[in-house]
Amino acid sequence: MEEQRNQENGSDDIVRGLPMFTASAPEVLAKEKAELAELEGKGALRRWRGYFAKTGPGWLQSALVLGSGSAMASLFAGAFLQYKLLWVQPLAMILGIVMFAAMSHQTLSTEYRPFYAMKRFIHPALAWSWAIGALVATIIWHLPQYALAAGMTDDIIKTVTGWEPSSEAAHIAALIGIGLVVLIISTTVVWNYSSGYKGIRFYERALKGLVWMIIIAFSLVIIRRALDGGIEWGKMFKGFLPLYIPTDHRGVSVVMAAFGAATGINATFLFPYTLLARGWGREHRGLARFDLITGMLLPFCIATSLMVIATACTIYDPEKFAEGSTMLSPIMAAEMFQSAGLSIFLSRIVFGLGIVGMALSSITMHMLISGFAVCEIFGIEPSGWRYRLACLLPAPGLVGVVLWKYVGAWIAIPTSAICGLMLPIAFIGFFILNNSSKYLGDDKPSGARALVWNIAMIVSILATLASIAYYLHSTIAKYLH
Repeated sequence: MEEQRNQENGSDDIVRGLPMFTASAPEVLAKEKAELAELEGKGALRRWRGYFAKTGPGWLQSALVLGSGSAMASLFAGAFLQYKLLWVQPLAMILGIVMFAAMSHQTLSTEYRPFYAMKRFIHPALAWSWAIGALVATIIWHLPQYALAAGMTDDIIKTVTGWEPSSEAAHIAALIGIGLVVLIISTTVVWNYSSGYKGIRFYERALKGLVWMIIIAFSLVIIRRALDGGIEWGKMFKGFLPLYIPTDHRGVSVVMAAFGAATGINATFLFPYTLLARGWGREHRGLARFDLITGMLLPFCIATSLMVIATACTIYDPEKFAEGSTMLSPIMAAEMFQSAGLSIFLSRIVFGLGIVGMALSSITMHMLISGFAVCEIFGIEPSGWRYRLACLLPAPGLVGVVLWKYVGAWIAIPTSAICGLMLPIAFIGFFILNNSSKYLGDDKPSGARALVWNIAMIVSILATLASIAYYLHSTIAKYLH
């Protein structure tokens, strides 16, 4: 009975906080809270400078969403419609940021684990749907990440060394070898996350490095094309305005994939748990908002926009990539970049490393999500060997290295679109929690602040539902005709 009362009062450890950070370095967390309290009374620039060194969870979100879904949506957007869809991914991310800001406010105000908050303050069915949906989406999304990583690594090796496999069996063996190396590296990094403060900070910094590598790689391609006069600046800037909405199935699929890749249901599960893993609480609410803007919104928008522009100014060909025509893979894009005049170094190595970075970052994040989701579903603390095994649940996605030749990178587009269909489960749940007095108490937004929050969240939910309806209508119309 006492255990039941403790759970009803929210005092059971399994529903509040995570032990990863606080258990290993309580003095570091105390120092961080004192520094944040001191920064609270400073000017914006001084406060932002102090915040920047402490960011982390937002960057992990960038590392997650900059994967095969974003890569393929960006490649197809640029190759098929040039600059016309530059507005899609920034808009999708802005709508997502609204919801993520609400998640951070709720999580840091109460320190409740969101899975239990949904169970207790909404309904267990919603909590289970959210957790299982996040896990399923993660496993589905994992296979194209390995396909992307192996395919591009294979192309880089061939470009640098001139090596060609002697047979199909040798090529398959090489791809499997690359996949195993990726799995070992990713597993080592992810398992390090549960080792405490130093492991978490190492993990965050490693993922920050990958995000910066992605941005730098695509920037170099853009700079080269700009120096050659290959960018139509007027069309490019116009593309950031939502002036064009495709009506054909492939264009609609790209838009839906971009929305699904920018903010997936598994991302909504990851973010609040990484906040708790850092030991963040009420004192970190301002830092969390700053982290979302500088670590998630800006890197994602910059990286995906650079990729669309690089493709648009190099291999744009609406006839070649029209419905039922040529499929586009990152390897094909790299070859076409080279044919369009870019050096081998930029087109095959720099661009390739950017793609590989996108895949690696997403693979490690998927494993982290799996660990958190499985532990919550089965009531396991995220530590020890059971947590580590839970992180390996998506590992069978390794078969993607072999399936690359047969299914191609296009699998990332319908995967992102399908997983995007599950996103409203999370958005609606967090909207209800944001308006729950039982859950938030005095931290529940009220007055004009509540009105602004609710309008912004409703717009995000309706936009997500509209994109889903648009995609389903396009898909049905395609098969009816």
